[in-house]
Amino acid sequence: MIVPGYFHAAVTVLAGLILAGTAHFVVRWLKKKADNTETQIDNILLEALGGPLVVGIIAVSVYAALTRFDIVPESLSWLITEQIITSVFILLGAWICSAFSYNFIRIYGTVIAEKTKTDLDDRLIPLLEIAAKYLIWFIAFLLILATFNVDITPFLAGAGIAGIAVALAAQDLLSNFFSGAIITMDKPFVIGDRIRFDDYFGDIVSIGPRSTRLKTLDNQIVTIPNSKITSNIVVNYAQPDIKLKVRIPFSVAYGSNMPRVKKILLEVAREAQTKTTWVLSDPAPSVYFLEFGESSLNGQLLLWTNNYDNSWDVQDYVNSRIDERFQKEGIEIPFKQVDIHVRTGGNPPGAA
Repeated sequence: MIVPGYFHAAVTVLAGLILAGTAHFVVRWLKKKADNTETQIDNILLEALGGPLVVGIIAVSVYAALTRFDIVPESLSWLITEQIITSVFILLGAWICSAFSYNFIRIYGTVIAEKTKTDLDDRLIPLLEIAAKYLIWFIAFLLILATFNVDITPFLAGAGIAGIAVALAAQDLLSNFFSGAIITMDKPFVIGDRIRFDDYFGDIVSIGPRSTRLKTLDNQIVTIPNSKITSNIVVNYAQPDIKLKVRIPFSVAYGSNMPRVKKILLEVAREAQTKTTWVLSDPAPSVYFLEFGESSLNGQLLLWTNNYDNSWDVQDYVNSRIDERFQKEGIEIPFKQVDIHVRTGGNPPGAA
């Protein structure tokens, strides 16, 4: 013989299952309708409500079956307290809020990120998705503890201490991450630019959230923490354009005809303009006599190349032609020398 209480409880649970199944199919039907609308909000709401709604209906039917028909033994009465059902609804609420915030940030954050020129928001969106999800579940955990009259002050204090510990442990990581964001916004360089950083010289191949990678002219990859870049001087050879001033130092012996020397150097520069594709005529080349050295007269020939990649080619060509012309014109390229004068005979100065 079936006990009436158990029979009614079973019917209640069965009705809840039927209602939950109906709700599931209704939500699926609404999702198909929402796919044809222009906005994404309805999709996000239905995605967030679908699972929790079904679980909530089943939970309510089970709770009603257990509490209405007096079928729970005294030893298990703690299962049907208001605290338990409140905790269940807190979990369902956290599920809804977590799913809604995650999908909202993922969908609309991606749309906004695609419209911006920087990739800073592309890096922040996954971080915001995770942060929102875990923050909501942490709040739900605290609410459940408060429901059972558990003092949550130690948990809040512990969370604060844990946050400080994590922040200290991740100090370098966070520093590099925010430095990467600064690089992305400030744009001291972009991928493909040639830069000089400390003793490293090469082309930028990637800019990541933690580090920037530089490919040297020796075909080696150098990984530089972003915090180092933002706190040091970086020379960018690709900005404002890829033109580069090439400085050719020269030295001639004392007694050389300097006007003739400057004329020869300008002739070499003009020859480089006409016979190579590297040297620009605008800006025009120029020669400067700069100093009286210990053993030579020193100066610089200045000319411009159309691409910083060609600087060594320019130096090689121009230096080779200068050597040929100086030899042909009889202009001496001196080497460092020291003249020693020796006094012979007589007493040294100051001797008695």
